[in-house]
Amino acid sequence: MSESDHAVRVRPATREKREQILKAAIEIFGNKGSTNGTLADVAEQVGITHAGVLHHFGSKQKLLLEVLAYRDQDDVAGLAQKHIPDGPELFLHLVRTALTNEKRPGIVQAYTVLSAESVTDDHPSRPYFEDRYTTLRREVAAAFGELCAQEGVTEPDTIAAASAAILAVMDGLQLQWLLHPDAVDLADASAFAIRAIVNGVLHPGPELESYARP
Repeated sequence: MSESDHAVRVRPATREKREQILKAAIEIFGNKGSTNGTLADVAEQVGITHAGVLHHFGSKQKLLLEVLAYRDQDDVAGLAQKHIPDGPELFLHLVRTALTNEKRPGIVQAYTVLSAESVTDDHPSRPYFEDRYTTLRREVAAAFGELCAQEGVTEPDTIAAASAAILAVMDGLQLQWLLHPDAVDLADASAFAIRAIVNGVLHPGPELESYARP
């Protein structure tokens, strides 16, 4: 058997083991945080050694970043085009994402914990979240731009604030849902908030104008 044949034969098993490690890391980092959660914890849950985890991911920092990448891949797993839609369809995608998140509390918990930790000095996930929020604000703003053009809104001065607000509301609702899953309907609350913010851009009410900066 050639070396390439051997690689093909073991590759599915390697992918399966890596996914087991990622799922264990999601649970460990979600429950303990990335500082208190250790590679030994992950290894124990998977039934391998600490060295085995390092063999697949190289370091705790790389595993942490792979956990975040795994979440992103899971976000688009059900999309035919395998990427987040643009334009007004993006708002519907955000609501569908909230609905999907209700079925994957472990991933949501890990994301919430890691995003909060990312604001600390030199945290390995900080560049990921800085880039993520920059990209998402730009994509949501572009979707607002298309929607405003379709609706004939010519002065959408609130787009930047609305884009940041949608992301903040979604992340904040995830936190409330994790703490009180029986009291907060993640999908319904997210849909309500996104609809309210979109309407606020398209049809700003006079009550908001009194708060405008001079």
